[in-house]
Amino acid sequence: MTTVNSPGRAIPVPAQRRRTAGQWLGQLGWRHLVGVVAVIYAAFPIVYVLSASLSTGGTLTGSNQLFASISLDNFAALNATKFWEWMGNTLVVAIASAAGTLLMGAAAAYAFSRFRFTGRRSGLTTLLIIQMFPQVLAFIAIFLLLLTLGEVVPALGLDSRFALIAVYLGGALGANTFLMYGFFNSVPKEIDEAAKIDGATHAQTYWTIILPLVVPILAVVGLLSFISTFGEFVIARVVLQSEDNWTLAVGLYSMVASQKDANWGLFAAGAVLAALPVLLLFLFLQKYIVSGLTAGAVK
Repeated sequence: MTTVNSPGRAIPVPAQRRRTAGQWLGQLGWRHLVGVVAVIYAAFPIVYVLSASLSTGGTLTGSNQLFASISLDNFAALNATKFWEWMGNTLVVAIASAAGTLLMGAAAAYAFSRFRFTGRRSGLTTLLIIQMFPQVLAFIAIFLLLLTLGEVVPALGLDSRFALIAVYLGGALGANTFLMYGFFNSVPKEIDEAAKIDGATHAQTYWTIILPLVVPILAVVGLLSFISTFGEFVIARVVLQSEDNWTLAVGLYSMVASQKDANWGLFAAGAVLAALPVLLLFLFLQKYIVSGLTAGAVK
């Protein structure tokens, strides 16, 4: 027992006891063990795919020994395919879908957050119900709709990247609107009132004042939209018919679709390169992600 002198009296301070190994494991150590297991569980598929992409063989069974052989032949062989054309198609579709999602979702969230109008509550409820059903459930209806629409407007028919973007934007509202709606509610309404007193219109308030304040949630929604459309396969496979218009998900699948001619090494090399745009975008927007996901939940 030690004491600390204070004006007028001495306050006893109990001596700190060192924790035993069992106590450390029970109180803190198990968290480290869980973290290590989670990291290994998440990192092993990435390491395995990277090893398969550098393997000289074209099978996954030949990559059981990680990095047994290292070669860049698979990456060089991608130049003989339409990989880079598929990459360009995917980036166009993903960027356009993310931009459209931000424009529509932010406008809808701002309207639901700031205005009071007839049907507001029922509109929010409808969006909540619609988002429970994934868009992929409607791929048969989408196919028939585009098949008929293409006879009138070819740009909105099958085998059109513009039609694929329109389909993705058709499901842009829902969860994204609710996510941004909560964040817009965290912005004080007094800011809107001050801008209105200064003579700003609703459009000026929205574009020059509100949007700069909600950049974190815009970054989060844009990233989520980009990732979801970048790797989407089912609807892209239904809409895009010709090889020149395929996205990466459809193109990479074609490399391993045949059981006799599947080249998993080439597929793994393409998967590694396909992950780079998403990784770079995530690192660029990382500083906004935590604040964008949590700030809207405090109100």
